[in-house]
Amino acid sequence: MSQEKEAERSLTEPLRFVPRDPAHPDAAALLGELNAALQAVTGCDGSASFDDKDARGPGAAFLVAYRGGQPVACGGIRSLGSGTAEVKRLYAREHGAGAPLLRALEALAAQGGYTRLVCETRRVNARAVAFYLRCGWRETEPYGKYVGRPEAVCFEKLLPVE
Repeated sequence: MSQEKEAERSLTEPLRFVPRDPAHPDAAALLGELNAALQAVTGCDGSASFDDKDARGPGAAFLVAYRGGQPVACGGIRSLGSGTAEVKRLYAREHGAGAPLLRALEALAAQGGYTRLVCETRRVNARAVAFYLRCGWRETEPYGKYVGRPEAVCFEKLLPVE
């Protein structure tokens, strides 16, 4: 089978979301790609804003999305307390995998009792800004270390109480 036909067949397979440690080889490869992409777009790879332990603590999670056995997206949540979690290191190497992964993280957060999700990206990262808005998030006041940083834009999504 040609690579093109294989790729078409692969895209028809559903995404499968697997909890992973960020140090898992599949997660680490995706995070490395994210770092390179962010460096190219923003001039900063963003790695200083994430520690693997952020995805290992209470109320935290990290997912890798697979399609056809191949890792295609990753992202996690970490607790900020008071019913709020932060989405961290969301990345998709395959077009169309990011939104389902974000919905999976939203569902996981709601199941965990969170009522609000927040995230940050750089204003210059127009693709990420448009992505969060398209996914129903809204711009919110800066939080935590992003207060007073004009290059940062923060988003939030309120979750249904389960």
